Amino acid sequence: MAMDVIDYKLYGEDMQFVEIELDPNEAAIGEAGAMMFMEDGIVMDTIFGDGSQANKGFWGALAGAGKRLVTGESLFTTVFANQGMGKKKVAFAAPYPGTIVPVHLPDVGGTLICQKDSFLCAAKGVSIGIAFQKRLGVGLFGGEGFIMQRLDGDGLAFIHAGGTLYERTLAPGETLRVDTGCIVAMQPSVNFDIQYVGKLKSALFSGEGLFYAVLQGPGRIWLQSLPLSRMANRIVMAAPAMGGRSRDEGSLLGGVGGGLVGGGLLGGLLGSDE
Repeated sequence: MAMDVIDYKLYGEDMQFVEIELDPNEAAIGEAGAMMFMEDGIVMDTIFGDGSQANKGFWGALAGAGKRLVTGESLFTTVFANQGMGKKKVAFAAPYPGTIVPVHLPDVGGTLICQKDSFLCAAKGVSIGIAFQKRLGVGLFGGEGFIMQRLDGDGLAFIHAGGTLYERTLAPGETLRVDTGCIVAMQPSVNFDIQYVGKLKSALFSGEGLFYAVLQGPGRIWLQSLPLSRMANRIVMAAPAMGGRSRDEGSLLGGVGGGLVGGGLLGGLLGSDE
């Protein structure tokens, strides 16, 4: 299926969104819940699969939907088509602080491997499949790295990286050890493996986990400084309901004040004037 050629503009610094301009009859596909706004004339529709198998009948659509199901995504994809007169705009917002990365798939060989939570939107016609890692260790210990999404086509795709984006091109044979959650995307030519940290003391007390990813070139890689799982863990740890500490709890006054307020003593004193 021919790709729709779309124009776009990125807005924002840390909380970005991408605005896509569609000509009449052009369309874009978006991840569920990513749409920010759409102009009059844009029609939203939910289709089975990713829309890239439209000319291959029911079984082609079923295959496309099955690929999304394996990666933990919905069987359906949302399509935003311009059925109005003239150019119309639709915008997609990043789900958490970070950077939206536009990738012209022909520039990376027509295929991009990315974490399943990284995909944001794309030109209609981009195929969203799965990329199984061949090594058993990756499947057992690689966390989300075992099943990744595979984007194929000759159009634009937009992925999201949490925190600060780091892009690098690995030379043939060059390796880089990375936290598994920090991987955003890579070219298929990059070899992905999982290795044990090597020392039990480091595994138990470093806070970095038992395993890390080893990426070996050649090929381009995209990394993120703030994986969603890391941010979520810090929020949970800081929540008082989960045993976290309040802002003033690090000082003696904070502890005493918290006890007075929590125990109702300060509240009783303040209310004694009524």
